[in-house]
Amino acid sequence: MPHDENQPAGDRSATAAEEGLRRSAAFLIDEALGFVFPAALRAAADTGVADALANGPATPAELAATTGTDARNLYRVLRLLATRNVVAEDEHGRFTLTETGQALRSDVPYSARNAVRMLTDRTFWLPAERMAHCLTEGTTAFDGVFGIPFFDHFARDEETAAVFHVGMAAMSDPENAVIAAAYDFPETGTVVDVGGGHGGLLLEVLRRNPGLEGVLYDRAHVLAGHRLDGDKEIAGRWSTAEGDFFAAVPAGDVHLLKRITHDWDDDQCVTLLSHCRRVVHPGGRILVLDAVVPRDNAPHQAKTLDLMMMASLTGRERTEADFAELLGRAGLRLSRILPTPTVLSVVEAVSV
Repeated sequence: MPHDENQPAGDRSATAAEEGLRRSAAFLIDEALGFVFPAALRAAADTGVADALANGPATPAELAATTGTDARNLYRVLRLLATRNVVAEDEHGRFTLTETGQALRSDVPYSARNAVRMLTDRTFWLPAERMAHCLTEGTTAFDGVFGIPFFDHFARDEETAAVFHVGMAAMSDPENAVIAAAYDFPETGTVVDVGGGHGGLLLEVLRRNPGLEGVLYDRAHVLAGHRLDGDKEIAGRWSTAEGDFFAAVPAGDVHLLKRITHDWDDDQCVTLLSHCRRVVHPGGRILVLDAVVPRDNAPHQAKTLDLMMMASLTGRERTEADFAELLGRAGLRLSRILPTPTVLSVVEAVSV
């Protein structure tokens, strides 16, 4: 910016500082508005807009007639989604679903629609608004919002539980095959998927390793939705087991814990990991499949997920040092960390 050479240096310095503060204010205000985009994304997911666009471009009026929405307000949502390339508007006012937005459809492999609905559900949204409580009190904000802990709320509210479990499956499905391929499983033995939900990861592990058998271990109401039945490739090589992993886990050669430890505090994780250590067969492995938070200033999904955990649950995302300490408390040793093409890594542990 040009300046008056006759202007005192102190005044020029003050002007530069003020300009820097104006830029800072503009940036922070823009970032504070960032919550509106996931709200718009959820609105589109809830109303099935992406499915309505599956057959090609359409105007807001045409989409509104298909989805039962208000055309003017739908346009406003689509206009914001277009700024992130989820949809694109042409010169005739028609919208097209972009390549980036395809997974918002419900009828495609790896659909993210249910994952979007889960991640923007009130069980995560409302506690996030009270994040300052986590800082001042050192506890989750969830209990104060809903009156009971996260998983107790799910046990009491079947509709919310269904959103969570279906959403977790949708979030996991794009990851499972590449994670299963990232680790060199033994040729024979039993793989126990601890808290394995609907079995998507175990399904991929068994498909890739025909000499292995598998056990899907979870609560009864979760196992009711498992997907292992219909796959001929793994027929006769799997079973389910009902239980509470804080009480016990089935024995096996490899124990999988995918997106489990980040839900729980350190003491709870030590209890769970200790159960695994006690029943893993000699020479076996315990694989913690979670994000490993990098120690730098770069963006990373784990840093975002960590604050979601802080607001709604008692757990957290962990660094390599955190995992080493946690495993050590459970009588295990961190033997290696294998990155995968996803945000998750394979944290391999063995008995000490």
